[in-house]
Amino acid sequence: MPDFPTLTKLAEDLESGRTTSRKLVEACIAKIADPAGEGQRAFIHVDKDAALVAADAMDGLRKVKAAPSRYAGIPVSIKDLFDIKGQVTRAGSRALDDSSPAEQDAPTVARLRKAGFVVIGRTNMTEFAYSGIGINPHYGTPKGVWNRAEGHVPGGSSSGAAVSVLDGMAHGALGTDTGGSCRIPAAYNGIVGYKPTQRRVPLDGAVPLSFSLDSIGPLARSVSCCAILDAVLANEPIAPLKPRPVKGMRLAVPTTIALDDLDAAVAGTFERALKSLADHGAIMERIEMAEFHDIGPMNAKGGFAASESYAWHRYLLTSKGDVYDPRVSVRIMRGEAQSAADYIDLLNERRSLIARVNARIAPYDALVLPTTANTPPKISDLADDKAFTRENLRALRNCTLINMIDGCAISLPAHREGEIPVGLMLAGAGGSDRRIFELAAGMEAVIRV
Repeated sequence: MPDFPTLTKLAEDLESGRTTSRKLVEACIAKIADPAGEGQRAFIHVDKDAALVAADAMDGLRKVKAAPSRYAGIPVSIKDLFDIKGQVTRAGSRALDDSSPAEQDAPTVARLRKAGFVVIGRTNMTEFAYSGIGINPHYGTPKGVWNRAEGHVPGGSSSGAAVSVLDGMAHGALGTDTGGSCRIPAAYNGIVGYKPTQRRVPLDGAVPLSFSLDSIGPLARSVSCCAILDAVLANEPIAPLKPRPVKGMRLAVPTTIALDDLDAAVAGTFERALKSLADHGAIMERIEMAEFHDIGPMNAKGGFAASESYAWHRYLLTSKGDVYDPRVSVRIMRGEAQSAADYIDLLNERRSLIARVNARIAPYDALVLPTTANTPPKISDLADDKAFTRENLRALRNCTLINMIDGCAISLPAHREGEIPVGLMLAGAGGSDRRIFELAAGMEAVIRV
């Protein structure tokens, strides 16, 4: 995998004059335009002219020591789910082609701009964010990092976001995560993806999938990169990230559901990472999480994603249903059969679930589990709907556990160079974001030894 710089290294290069924002933006644009690369599938729209103007502006401000932050001038990509002023937000679909351009940036986009980040373009995604695989029949499917000659899925729904960072077409990406949509593409491509505590980052200006579960987070090259972007998105000060020593970390490995039906490469890589953590002094405990058994029955009728997406899509489906990806529309339509009583039951059951899980995990610093049960499948193997459904559910399963408990989580690459990508997920109760970042920063270099 190419060794592109972190946000901290880029900031140092900008401050020292070793590079400029214009050079960074031009390099990203060239990567996107490369016919041998994935740019044409990773991006739905490229803001070439606006990005170059913004880059020149940031270079000018830096010259007079007025840059809005030390990261000003670094190009980032924006998932096609977010409003960008003057552009149509299509959410990876053709059903919104005739929508009016956005009148203003989504708050998250505005916060990135305020910090001086340069918007390079809109990235491809699963239509309406409704899959963990990343296939898009309308705009193409960017190939993930593993064995590109063969063609493996990039993970979804923030597929183009991950590939943009992986291939140096952007140096950070804005994504969303309803059931793993930041973490799954990160795991499948050997980068880092973060799902924050939902309430920390405003959802306004983003096409919803499930307003109960949707979270907005970054994809980037390191834990520190994600922490920097997360602070900007949450409108918090960017504080130096102090890694916690692995020695003495109290980590719980849930044996319920999270370790079921793992691909051999996932199981082997995960156990090797756990051994490395234990060898470095982490206190590991395998625990049963009986509460996780409740989540399957809660989602039996489609859960929050089906009910809440159906409420948003029901009129659009009536007029434009024929242009939807059938694999997306069929899942949305599951919400039609849910009653108001079903939905109220879901709300009450989730409140109970969150309280019980939080009590269970309180003695530990974090949960540790595989990000996905599977490694990235071949795109050609998913032409069959049954195969697609099976692998999609396996991709989403572990990440969904954390969205359902209103937690926060990060996916770290756990595989070694030359191995198929596998992600290790570190998760905590809602509100423990800073602790998760500190723990992840401490174990980042250890788990791949």
